[in-house]
Amino acid sequence: MKLTERLWSSIGDVYSAILNHPFIKGLSDGSLEENRFRFYIVQDHLYLREFSRAVALASAKARNEEEQVLFATHIADALNVERSLHGKYLSRWGVNVDDYGMSPTNAAYTSYLLDVAYSRPYHEVIAALLPCYWIYMEVGRELIRRGSPNELYNMWINTYGGEAYERGVNAVLGIMDSMELTSQETAAAMSRFRLASIYEYMFWDSAYRMERFPFKP
Repeated sequence: MKLTERLWSSIGDVYSAILNHPFIKGLSDGSLEENRFRFYIVQDHLYLREFSRAVALASAKARNEEEQVLFATHIADALNVERSLHGKYLSRWGVNVDDYGMSPTNAAYTSYLLDVAYSRPYHEVIAALLPCYWIYMEVGRELIRRGSPNELYNMWINTYGGEAYERGVNAVLGIMDSMELTSQETAAAMSRFRLASIYEYMFWDSAYRMERFPFKP
C-alpha cells in the first residue's frame, strides 16, 4: 500500500465528518447563510497568508530543484487565490480583512503548520501541509458532483474542484509517495497528517459557528 493510501485511510472518520458537516451541506444545497460563508472567506484569506509561509519553508527544505520550484509555484497560486477569488468576495461585501483577526482555530492551525515547517524534517512538513491540499480537492470534487443553486458558492466550488488545482495536489501526493521512510518516520508523518486533517474539520466548524475569542487578543 502506498504511503498516501495509508494516510487517507487513517482519516476516514475525519473526512466523513467534513462531508456531513452543515457548512459543507449548506454549500451544496444553498442553505448556508451568507454571513457564515463571509466569515469563512475572511478566515481563509488570513489562513492562506500563513499557509504560504509554511509552503515557502517546504520549498526551502525540498530535496531537489524540481520540488523547490513546485512549492514556490504553489506560494504564488495561494496568493493569487487571495487576490482574485477572495478579492471578488471581499469587494462585493465591502470587507477589509485587516479589520478582522484570526479565529482561535485559525490561529492554532496556522501556528501548528508554521511550527512543523520551521522545526521538523521535510517528510513531516509535507505530511502536515498535505491535508489542506488534498481535503480541499476531495471536497471540491464532491461539491462539483452535487452542484449548488447558489452562484456565490459555485464560484468557490469551481476553484477547488478544477483540473488545475488537482494537478498541483497530485504532484504533492507524488512527492509523499516517493519518500523512503523508516517505520518511525512513517509514524511521525501519519501523526502530522491526521492532526492537520482534524484541524481542517475544525476550520469548517469554526466558520459555521463564527468562532471568536471570548476576549480581544
